[in-house]
Amino acid sequence: MKLHEPVTGGPCWAELGTTDLEAAKRFYTKLFGWYPETDPRQQAGGYTIARIDGAAVAALTPLYQQGQPVAWNVSFAVRDADAAVRQVTAAGGAALQGPTDVFDAGRFAVAADPTGALFQLWQGRSFPGAGLFNAPGSLGWVELLTREPDRAADFYTTVFGWSVGASDRYPQWGIDGADFGGMVTMDEKFPHEVPAHWLPYFAVADVNTVAVDTTDGGGTVLMEPTSVPDGPRIAVLRDPQGAMFGVYRAGDER
Repeated sequence: MKLHEPVTGGPCWAELGTTDLEAAKRFYTKLFGWYPETDPRQQAGGYTIARIDGAAVAALTPLYQQGQPVAWNVSFAVRDADAAVRQVTAAGGAALQGPTDVFDAGRFAVAADPTGALFQLWQGRSFPGAGLFNAPGSLGWVELLTREPDRAADFYTTVFGWSVGASDRYPQWGIDGADFGGMVTMDEKFPHEVPAHWLPYFAVADVNTVAVDTTDGGGTVLMEPTSVPDGPRIAVLRDPQGAMFGVYRAGDER
């Protein structure tokens, strides 16, 4: 993506909720070269920040609520989490959790858009979000998969002021001319039980190698490594606990 640091309205963090934190640490450490650091405070509930060369790139956490799905969650930066929640509900979305203070790090909330896709809002204080983007092992793109693209476009442009590309094949989200994500319309090829969702893509040096390492580590390749015409080489994967994520070759233009 064309963002290189957290900016208001843009993706600033990716967070995995998983049933097996220790297994997830091992899997992603091998896959991306992450160094996981678990917050020792009891109140943190096992919250683990993954780092590359000291820079925070993502988080891994236990599931905190009954019924919470195993999934990667994308956070978007906001100036005021409380005001952002009001904007979400006014635009037809729903507030599911918070806003809540997280120590002195910031204030967050969990929300859903009108098509059912969950996302998080993050008002950074001492922690603005990821310290590295677009480099191998770090977040480099976010993608909304939805069955109602027009409704989704209306919602996100209203709440965050995003631009949305006119392409019917793959509209792209942007802030001030900097694209950071895209939107896929879910058709009959997607199982009915798969809800609308946000999918983070992590940059990697070699997509094929990461796909092999995923299966070797007990995960699944959902979309084989593919070169997008006039775009990057990508794959969509699933970790051993069931969370989906994408990868793309670092250095390819998104």
